[in-house]
Amino acid sequence: MRHRFDPELAAALPMMPEVDILDLDAARASQAGQLAAAVAAADTAGVDVEEVLVPGPAGAPRVRLRLYRPRGAAGPLPAVYGIHGGGFVLGSPDVDHDWNLMLCRELRALVVSVDYRLAPEHPFPAPLEDCYAGLCGLVEAAGDLGVDPGRIALWGDSAGAGLAAGLTLLARDRGGPAVCFQHLCSPALDDRLDTPSARLFTDTPVWNRRNARLSWEAYLGHGVPGTPGVSPYAAPARAGVIALSGLPPAYVSVMEFDPLRDEGIDYARALLAAGVPVELHLVPGTFHGAWAVEHAAVIRRATAEAVAVLRRALGR
Repeated sequence: MRHRFDPELAAALPMMPEVDILDLDAARASQAGQLAAAVAAADTAGVDVEEVLVPGPAGAPRVRLRLYRPRGAAGPLPAVYGIHGGGFVLGSPDVDHDWNLMLCRELRALVVSVDYRLAPEHPFPAPLEDCYAGLCGLVEAAGDLGVDPGRIALWGDSAGAGLAAGLTLLARDRGGPAVCFQHLCSPALDDRLDTPSARLFTDTPVWNRRNARLSWEAYLGHGVPGTPGVSPYAAPARAGVIALSGLPPAYVSVMEFDPLRDEGIDYARALLAAGVPVELHLVPGTFHGAWAVEHAAVIRRATAEAVAVLRRALGR
């Protein structure tokens, strides 16, 4: 199927790596090599990067957090707690390394990236519980880290955005750390894959219906996606309007030619119906993962807006 991609994005497509999680070992090895080179080449000027370990979920290993601190900034600082994407099966904090460096500089905030366990070796709820443990560890160490615990925003992309949405629900329901804002980019929210975009986009770049199906199978278990009883903490699209009430304000961005597009739009509408302040942005001419094409004007505009939204949410 031909899609009306933004011309700058279309020109970049031949240089973008194909994502095929059917062979997960190969996909992980390929991504690790690409990310290692990108991290080695990253400009860390003005940012101090370190890693800490915090207690993990009961009976599980400790959780690694990568901290990005603006050099010379006076505390207590607001924080952005970031959750990387990768279809629940790929990735590490390296995925968003350049993005986190940029956020740290632009917001003068502590940016924290959580290294959660991956499916299928560690299916739901392990990745979400790691994210929750990391958030609790951040708040418990807020004094030592110079963080204002009242100004912590969640940010995530793709599966990371789905985890961020689930974490927002979980933190509220457990009476855990307060979240002041949820910033969801191309969120993976609905295991049923029954929206028009999920049915239509079978051949889109980077992410398509097959990859989405494989990722949910890995995260929830074979044969579980689409069945009754899937937890809204795993698939927040399953949360009813009543369950969404009282959540912190949200910003939801979706890509035009992305199987996840409509579930993001539907979730924003559900949040609005629940009385949650929401801003929704459909980025035209884009596909899943188009954020990687940083030079494209449409991505520069979307990035500037994403930073402005977080700056406002954090009172910066």
